[in-house]
Amino acid sequence: MERIKPRTLSGFPELLPARQVQFDRMVSTLRETYSLYGFTPLDTPLIEASEVLLAKGGGETEKQIYRFAKGDSDLSLRFDLTVPLAKYVALNYSQLAFPFRRYQIGKVFRGERAQRGRFREFYQADIDIIGDGTLDILNEAEIPSIIYKAFSALGLERFQIRINNRRILNGLFRLLGLREKAGDVMRAVDKLEKLGPGEIRSLLTGGLAVAPEAADKLLTVLQAKDALSALASFQGQDKLLDQGMEELSTVLGHMAAFGVPASHFSVDLTIARGLDYYTGTVYETTMLDHPEIGSICSGGRYDNLASYYTDKILPGVGISIGLTRLFYVLEEQGYLSETLSTAPADVLILPMTADLTAAISLATALREVGVRTQLHCESRKFKQKLSYANKLAIPFAMFLGEDEAASGTVTVKDLASGDQIAVSPSDAVTRVKDALSARAGGKPIREKRRD
Repeated sequence: MERIKPRTLSGFPELLPARQVQFDRMVSTLRETYSLYGFTPLDTPLIEASEVLLAKGGGETEKQIYRFAKGDSDLSLRFDLTVPLAKYVALNYSQLAFPFRRYQIGKVFRGERAQRGRFREFYQADIDIIGDGTLDILNEAEIPSIIYKAFSALGLERFQIRINNRRILNGLFRLLGLREKAGDVMRAVDKLEKLGPGEIRSLLTGGLAVAPEAADKLLTVLQAKDALSALASFQGQDKLLDQGMEELSTVLGHMAAFGVPASHFSVDLTIARGLDYYTGTVYETTMLDHPEIGSICSGGRYDNLASYYTDKILPGVGISIGLTRLFYVLEEQGYLSETLSTAPADVLILPMTADLTAAISLATALREVGVRTQLHCESRKFKQKLSYANKLAIPFAMFLGEDEAASGTVTVKDLASGDQIAVSPSDAVTRVKDALSARAGGKPIREKRRD
């Protein structure tokens, strides 16, 4: 029989067991954080009818989507979690309570060129708050609190949430005579930090034919340290601009009450977000020590989530974390905590007698108090069994041999220190449970010390 060489497709990541445990711990932390804010979990199908996924797509989306036929059905793999959410809300509108707050952590697929930090299959972690007809600005003010709480719970310390309002930019564009070019100008503005003001000015006045005076006024405002003060001279001249400034002031005014320290957020008028459907507050989160990585969490306010599926007006606000990309970046930069246990079990029981009843009963007693326990009953030498436990970094081993059977005890060995003691089975359970409780805690990410 010809053997097939095992391989994994480029852009489809696979993790070894210890790294998978670390990734799952990040997922668990995000689930717990989102639940604290009253978000309900949601899971939508990986496969949808192509017409549903491509309702607002086309262009680059259609090029990147994984699309296939099964019988007479035209099917596609989801490329994000927002479009399936829009379908879900439209389909279940009458059964949902609004505002509808959901979180979803799941895989999405994009058939783009795989490269460093970009994948074809990856996890996204999204939250969205959907209103029925209207959605109060307080929801936009709450989002930075969730971002701050989530990354702090993961273990990151040096990050900043950058906040803007698209109405400010749209109103400013109108005042400067750039309304017809707003989309192109916004995409150029989004690159200001990366390319610098000189190159952006050349791009505006050159290819986009923006008047030099308008380009200079725009860049002056966008680079001002105090954004709201820089906008003061334009106040009262455009209703959309005034609305955006009021909304931004409201969001900023609630930061302290929501528990977001001033050190972790800033106003940045260059944040435009690439997707055209954002209409109000927008957010981007960056790691202060690694700005080259770009945004690790982004999103914003949109006016109508599901216009392609229903005539109901469903405004919303949400954010997305590219979790797979973030995990690989953290691993690459040495931010993943190596002190947290990644062992699949807390205790390895090694029975050394023909009668396994005592070993099985001990395993059951440990599991009943929440201690993850594995029985090792393979026909191998004792040294090999200990090597197995050490390779998996299991913290404790318990031995049940002839001596233990005769005395009604069990030998407990701390595999890190090498200490061992013979105690009753009930004492063994208590000792291990207490020791594990003392060692518990910590976060998935270990912030690196700065010199």
